[in-house]
Formats: sequence, structure tokens, C-alpha cells
Amino acid sequence: MSKRKPKQAMSRRRRNALVTLLAMVLLAVVWADRNWVRWRPGGSQVRQAGRDVAVYQDRRFMVVKVIDGDTLDIDKADGQYETTRIRLWGVDSPESVNPQTGPMYFGPEASAFAKSLADGQTVRVLLDPGNDTRCKYGRLLAYVELPDGRILNEALLEEGYAYADLRFRHSHFDRYKQLEAVARGSGVGLWANVTRDQLPAWLQRMKPTLKK
Repeated sequence: MSKRKPKQAMSRRRRNALVTLLAMVLLAVVWADRNWVRWRPGGSQVRQAGRDVAVYQDRRFMVVKVIDGDTLDIDKADGQYETTRIRLWGVDSPESVNPQTGPMYFGPEASAFAKSLADGQTVRVLLDPGNDTRCKYGRLLAYVELPDGRILNEALLEEGYAYADLRFRHSHFDRYKQLEAVARGSGVGLWANVTRDQLPAWLQRMKPTLKK
């Protein structure tokens, strides 16, 4: 009898540890679903693109939530979700909610800037003809036209709240590179004081000699 007690106690400890671990994983998944990325089931990219063009292209929706500088939700149901999450084409703003990196330099400022322009506004969604309509996390890739006619993607670059995303080709790739270059040369927004180690890791790899 005395030999069984330690085994039973160990079994209870393991069960408690497993329950705790599962609870933590569940909380992390729920947080990510609501605040950061959205996973989508697999399927034909061509079929998905066709559906997205029919549903979103050149249509207007209200922005119900700005996640950070380059990500927002509009009031259109998307599969199991009540809203559609948009990842802005061609730009990468400093992270403000990523649990892996934590807030990056100028991340909160980029998020606040995007909110000031888009939150609660009715915007026009423009997809990139002939290109993917979804990123690997299932977010809709789009250019977002603000009520005043400006493109949010471009405003972020012009005011120094985002980097031109050089990892993916799109229709305005060269223009966005130029917009960033002008902002960098003028020292606006993040370009006033950003240091090399504060740049996104992908940008440090692609631009080893990049300076302010």
C-alpha cells in the first residue's frame, strides 16, 4: 500500500499540470484569434480569390477595429468570423500587439495614427489585381481608401509610421519604396530617431547597410 501512494500523487500532479497547460494554450489561441491573426481552412487560392473579388473589391465597409498600424477589421462577416480582418498591402508597421516581440519602437504611435484616420470610418477596399487576396494567416490583403480619398497604406509611409514591405511584390511596389525613401530622407515619424536594432528583423536582413 505504501508504494502506491507516491504513484497516485505523481499522477495527480501530472493531471493538474496537463490541465494548466491546456488552459494556457486555449487562452493563447483565443487571444490570437481576437487580437492578432486569423487562421483559415485550406482551399484553392484561385477559388478564394474569386470569392474575395466578388465580395470586397471596390466596395465600402465600416472599420470596426484597428488592430495596429497595418491591420484592421471591417464590418463584413468572413466565414466563421463576424468581421473581416485586413492586412494592408505593401506596408509593415512596427508591432504594437505581437506577443512574440512585444511593442516595437513606434508601434503604439503607428497604431494611434491608423486609428485616427480609419477607426469608425467607412472605407473603400481595393484588392491587387492578379495577386493573392489572402496572406498566410487568412487576412484579406488590400489597399484601403479613406473617406478623404487618401490611401491608408500610403499615408502610413508618407508620415513615417510604416516601412515599405519589400518581402512581397505588388502593383505599387516601386511607388511604396519611393514613398518610404522620401519619408526617411525627411526624417519624419519613426525615421527621426529609429536605430538599426529597432528595425524589423526582415528589414535588417534585406538592407544590411540601411541608415536613417
